[in-house]
Amino acid sequence: MIYIAVLGYGTVGKGVVKILDKNFSYIKKQSSISVKYVLDKDDYSRELGAKYVSGFKEILNDDDVKIVAESMGGLDPAYQFTKQALERGKHVVTPNKELVSTHGAELLKLAGKMGVNFLFEASVGGGVPVIRPLCLALAADRVVSVAGILNGTSNFILSYMKDKNKTYEEALAEACNLGFAEKVPTNDVEGFDAARKLAIMLSLISGKQVNYKDIHTKGISGISSEDLIKADLLGYAIKHIASGEVKAEGIEASSCPMLVSKSHLLGNVHGVYNGILIKQENLGSIMMYGSGAGQMPTAGAVISDILEIARHNTNMGIKWEETTAKLIPYSKK
Repeated sequence: MIYIAVLGYGTVGKGVVKILDKNFSYIKKQSSISVKYVLDKDDYSRELGAKYVSGFKEILNDDDVKIVAESMGGLDPAYQFTKQALERGKHVVTPNKELVSTHGAELLKLAGKMGVNFLFEASVGGGVPVIRPLCLALAADRVVSVAGILNGTSNFILSYMKDKNKTYEEALAEACNLGFAEKVPTNDVEGFDAARKLAIMLSLISGKQVNYKDIHTKGISGISSEDLIKADLLGYAIKHIASGEVKAEGIEASSCPMLVSKSHLLGNVHGVYNGILIKQENLGSIMMYGSGAGQMPTAGAVISDILEIARHNTNMGIKWEETTAKLIPYSKK
C-alpha cells in the first residue's frame, strides 16, 4: 500500500479524495493507493475523521507517507511544505501553476537530488495532458512553438458574449454564477493565468527559466460583443491565445487576445474548453483538446501523476535549469 497526504481540502483536494474513493476498485488494478492524511485549516474538513490533520509536521514525520499532493494554491505555505516534503524524500504532485512557474526549476533540482519526483501535469491544461507529452512523448524531436487557449474562464466569456450577444460584464457575471470564474477573476481575465501556464511550457521546452512577468500580457476586459460580431463577419474569432516560439535569438511569447481564423483548430475551441497546439521541428504539429479546468478534470490529472510515481517510483529526470531564458521583444503579427 502506498500512502499519500493531500494538502488542502478545497475544490481540487476534495476532487482527489472523491476520485480515489469512487474509483478505488479501478485504481487498485494499477496500484494500491490510500489517503492517510488530509491537511486543511477549515473545520468542515473534520468530516474526514481520522484522516484530518491541521499541522504539516505529522505528515512530514510519517515515513509511511510516500507521496504528497499539494492542492493549497499560492506560494505560502505551499512552497515551504513542498520543499520540506522533497527534502524528506517524499514525492510531490501539484496543480499549483503559481508554485511551478515561480519555483519549478529549484524544486525539480531538489527532487532529482533526493531521487524523488516533483510532478505538475495539472498545472497547465487541467484535464488535458500536456506536461508529460512535452517531457516524454515528444522527446524525439525539438518543440519549436506552442500556442493555445489555456484559460477556460476567458474562453467561456468570449464565447458567451458572441453567442448570446452579451456585454463583457454580463458574461463575467454568468461565468461567476456557473462557478467558472473566481470571486476575484483578475488572473483569468487579464491573461496572467495563461501567462503562467505558458511560462511553464516554455521553461520545459527551452530547459531554462521563463518568467511569466516578462511575457507580453493583455486581458479580454476591453473586448466588446460588437468586436466579436465584426470579427465573425470577416471569418475570424477573437480568442485569448498564449503562444511562444523558440527562435535563434531567444523566445518570443505573448498572452493576449488574437484574431484566429474560424477554419483554424483553435478558432473552434469554445466554452470552458482548452486547446493546445504544439509544433515540432521535423514531426509537425499536434493538437490537444479537452476540459481544462474544474474539479474533476484537474483532480484526475493530479491522480495521474500519483499513479505514474506509484508505478515507477524513480526520478523521471525532467530538466529545467534555474538560468533565465532570453525573451525577445514581442512583435504583433
